[in-house]
Amino acid sequence: MGKRLAKKVLVIGWDAADWKIIKPLMDTGKMPTLKKFLAEGTWGNIATLDPPLSPMLWTSIATGKRADQHGILGFVEPSADNKGVKPVSSTSRKVKAIWNILNQQGMKSNVVGWWPSHPAEPINGVMVSNFYQHCSVKYGDEWPLLKGVVHPERLHDEMANLRVHPVELTMAHILPFVPNARKIDVDKDQRLFAVSKVLSHCASIHNAATYLMEEEEWDFMAVYHDAIDHFSHLAMKYHPPQMKGLSDEDYKNYKHVVTGGYLFHDMMLERMLNLIDDDTTVMIISDHGFHSDHLRPTSLPDEPAAPAHEHRPYGIFAIKGPNIKKGEQVFGASIIDVTPTLLALYGLPIGKDMEGKPLVECFTENPFLEHIESWEKVDGIHGMHDENLQEDKWANQEALDQLVELGYIEKPDENQAKAVENAKNESKFYLARNLIDGNKIDKAIPILEELIITDKKAFRFYEKLAVCYMNKKMFKECEQLLIDARKNIEVEKLPPLVDFYEADLYARTNRLNLASKKFTELELKFPKSASIQIELAKIEHSKQNWSEAEIFYAKAIDIDPGNSVARHGLGLCKLRQEKPEEALIEFFNVIEHTYFYPQCHYHIAEALVQLEKYSEAAQAFELTLTMAPKMTRARKWLIDIYENYLNDNEKVLFHKEKVKEASKGDVVIVSGLPRSGTSMMMQMLTKGGLKALVDENREADKNNPKGYYEYEPVKRLANDNSWMHLASGKVIKVIAQLLPSLPPNFNYKIIFMQREMDEVLVSQQIMLGKKKEKAEKTFSLPLAETYKKQIEKTNTWLDSQPNIDILPINYAEVINHPQIEAEKINAFLGNILSQEKMVQVVDSNLYRSKVKK
Repeated sequence: MGKRLAKKVLVIGWDAADWKIIKPLMDTGKMPTLKKFLAEGTWGNIATLDPPLSPMLWTSIATGKRADQHGILGFVEPSADNKGVKPVSSTSRKVKAIWNILNQQGMKSNVVGWWPSHPAEPINGVMVSNFYQHCSVKYGDEWPLLKGVVHPERLHDEMANLRVHPVELTMAHILPFVPNARKIDVDKDQRLFAVSKVLSHCASIHNAATYLMEEEEWDFMAVYHDAIDHFSHLAMKYHPPQMKGLSDEDYKNYKHVVTGGYLFHDMMLERMLNLIDDDTTVMIISDHGFHSDHLRPTSLPDEPAAPAHEHRPYGIFAIKGPNIKKGEQVFGASIIDVTPTLLALYGLPIGKDMEGKPLVECFTENPFLEHIESWEKVDGIHGMHDENLQEDKWANQEALDQLVELGYIEKPDENQAKAVENAKNESKFYLARNLIDGNKIDKAIPILEELIITDKKAFRFYEKLAVCYMNKKMFKECEQLLIDARKNIEVEKLPPLVDFYEADLYARTNRLNLASKKFTELELKFPKSASIQIELAKIEHSKQNWSEAEIFYAKAIDIDPGNSVARHGLGLCKLRQEKPEEALIEFFNVIEHTYFYPQCHYHIAEALVQLEKYSEAAQAFELTLTMAPKMTRARKWLIDIYENYLNDNEKVLFHKEKVKEASKGDVVIVSGLPRSGTSMMMQMLTKGGLKALVDENREADKNNPKGYYEYEPVKRLANDNSWMHLASGKVIKVIAQLLPSLPPNFNYKIIFMQREMDEVLVSQQIMLGKKKEKAEKTFSLPLAETYKKQIEKTNTWLDSQPNIDILPINYAEVINHPQIEAEKINAFLGNILSQEKMVQVVDSNLYRSKVKK
């Protein structure tokens, strides 16, 4: 076991809590408890998972595993007899939660309201399930505590008495949320009662939690509040600033509801902190955020779990206690990091099957982490349910009604078989999204393909499958998929996303003009879409038009300041324009939100190299490799830095060995502009003894009587480089504009052909059918300027690639002095060629496009 850093831990879950709301409230003194908490501890953003559905997310928080491992797949599932549907329950979880692991270590846990935790598990301690606070009876009627809500049974009566009925709340309780409450006609406006209901649920959970904190022994305590999420779904549309189209009366009546919810949570936090001692570590987390600004959706799609579209991908994380840093910020946390962090605090090993990492950067000292294969293989009493446990059908029905009321699920079909089928399909869809989010695309594809067969009119299935196909470069399948979507779904029900994915497909298949046109059309329709701006930026990015790409990335950031893709893209544009200080600002902003972003760390290192901060650059490259050990280009940079700047021969040898192990081979490339002499150079190399990767698709003609020496897949290099292993140990021709698309895990020696620009353009014109005399007079000067800029950009990129060696060769010099140039080329390639045979290829009679000066 590692070193135990926490005697006791209290975890407080605030569903949907968001720093965007919290920070202004703290700044104006309205959340003083949380503000003090942050000053005494460490805090930061915490990234959610997809899909952002609370039962799945809170189970990931409690287990350190994604839904494909833990088994909670949405809000409902088929009942045991397969004759109806029921809310997801604790019996559906397939793996141990943190309280089960602690149970095996002899520790006591109190768990209150966790979603899903019904029926309560028989743990060492107390569990109050997520059905505890629900109320469906009139005030004054008997309100029984349902079977399975509380463990142990001895606490049944006490827990029942701590609940708060919505009608028990007085006007004094409601006015902080709805100051105009007295003027509202509750018979016509049910929103006031909805506020009361959420508040009473919240108070019930708080009462149970504080009672157990005082009256029951515990080593670990977890309390879950759903109130901020429910207040937000109910009233975020009324939160300032006033949204367009919203009535002044509704805005005035309900604009304080969300703020009131946050202030109430700050008050509850104060009470809970007063009940613990200084030896207790406290963690406050949310599973996702909630859009509260111009990104609030004005309408929701007609689909199950539509309210989840209001969720923001970043929630809150804060921790304080003994051995926790004070006044610090943590970057890159994810909700699957919570359980590994808790295990580290208790000095327990982390399961290798947990995808998250312990947030050790929050600790003041090294916890000396240990790992085991899996906690699922550890024997001992864990407090999970027996598989054959029977559940309370009435409790299930009440929870279902609550989910319908909140809008998370549709009212189950009266046709029970249809309801079961719908539940199964939704679970499969959420599983597929979870797999995509976990980069398990191959497993998601067959699930989505099957779902489309069952429902050809659900565009959301097509959408996610299109994402998968494009991720796996299955472009023909994607194109057919979008055709099928247009055929199967009525035009009026087909969302604009189909146009977005068509444009994306054009971009990925190098049909950039079509892509740019379609995205520009979409931009006019949806000027506030950050995604469209990012795609337009990527098109300019692929052309290495860095200043143009920068404009679109900046627009995307104006729309969505927290967009990591846009921030990273903007930083890369700055870097390629040799503005490393400005680039670093963007890159650091990215990792503040999404720490596990190897490409961003790599570019941070590149920026530090530009600033000649070689020691810091080496650290950044080394950090990159902890996230992406197979990133060979990072190792090649490290070899250069350690060899030429830091004089660390041991590390040079280490990384050289790793590069040797990882390298997929050495490739010789002949490059340059079209008609710069690349075909002649290919002939020289093959005659000299190199084997070429070519096909016979393009036959020799009068423009290239000795052949083109081309390989058709090279044309698609920007979108598909999976064939590059075929070029290992061979020579291949690649035009200059495609060089930045070379995969990084090969070593390249590039012979770059140079020729007078006017000769290149004349030769191209002659190839297009013009006579030489006319071609010399009519070639395009703007095209010449474009080619020059493209070559400059390519050369800038080449200079930054540690796995590439370049030999510039002048076409005219080869024609005039073939022996000298052949010797130079042979030396560059390690003296493996026959220079005599290379020279024999050169035919000065083919120098037909020479332009007289």
